[in-house]
Amino acid sequence: MKHILIILSVLMSISIAHAGTKVSGEKVFKKCVSCHSFTKNKIGPSLGDIFDKKAGSVKGFKYSKAMKNSDIVWNDCSLDKFLKKPKKYIKGTKMRFVGLKKESHRDALIKYLKENQVK
Repeated sequence: MKHILIILSVLMSISIAHAGTKVSGEKVFKKCVSCHSFTKNKIGPSLGDIFDKKAGSVKGFKYSKAMKNSDIVWNDCSLDKFLKKPKKYIKGTKMRFVGLKKESHRDALIKYLKENQVK
């Protein structure tokens, strides 16, 4: 019985430690702000109205042929794949960012992008 209580105690500490390490989408977005904004095109296109829109369709931004010719529509799944490895997901993209390895960071960023959509 004593061993079971010790194991349960260790498992609870691990769960609590992981719960405290949740990443903020706003913090992850700080990696993006040098090139992106929610309201205007910069080095990269505005991200304020991308969900359910065709990739390469933000007005006033000059996209790579690869992005314009893709049949991708931005949603949780397509953004996750793109943010993981942009150059692998859309070969020929101009985006220089290497990607976000951690799924939790991609999830947090996608949630943050959704919460800050400009309509």
